[in-house]
Amino acid sequence: MSTPKNGRAPHKRRARPISTMATPDRYRIEASWDARPDRPAVTTTPDRKKARARARKWADSGAYVIVQENTGWHVWRTVDEINGPALLAERHAAEETAAAGYPPVPPGHRPDADDRARTWLARMEARAEAEQHHAAQAARDRADAEERRRRLADEATRTARTLMTPPAIVRPDHRQRARHITGAQR
Repeated sequence: MSTPKNGRAPHKRRARPISTMATPDRYRIEASWDARPDRPAVTTTPDRKKARARARKWADSGAYVIVQENTGWHVWRTVDEINGPALLAERHAAEETAAAGYPPVPPGHRPDADDRARTWLARMEARAEAEQHHAAQAARDRADAEERRRRLADEATRTARTLMTPPAIVRPDHRQRARHITGAQR
């Protein structure tokens, strides 16, 4: 006859004090923030997808992230580096470009550069500033030309009025004011 189930000794897996695997954690993620450079975050995981997801999450929060792979016995090789502050600046520049009403970044504008949106925004802002400067200069030129035209018209009106009036007697001996000066009197 067999022993009843509750009378049997439970099966226990033998606990081993050390890991038998050389690489229990394959990926290591290190992140450092500008706000707290003396306290970086470090984590390890055996899953590549989890490592990439954690790296993206930390980079989106503004961290500089280094993803490393274990080559055996805790020797790490850098797989990827993500500059989180630069990515955030790029995203912010793209949003600012759209909010300002500038055209979007064309695909041929510095295709391999990491700061495409930032350089495009700087270029559009410089162009807008130059156009504003030219518009202000044109307005000043129009105002100056209008002022000169008004001054010349006033002077012509005054001169015409003076030339049309008969000469006034200014001295008691009834001499009249000269209308011109001859060459000998200069």
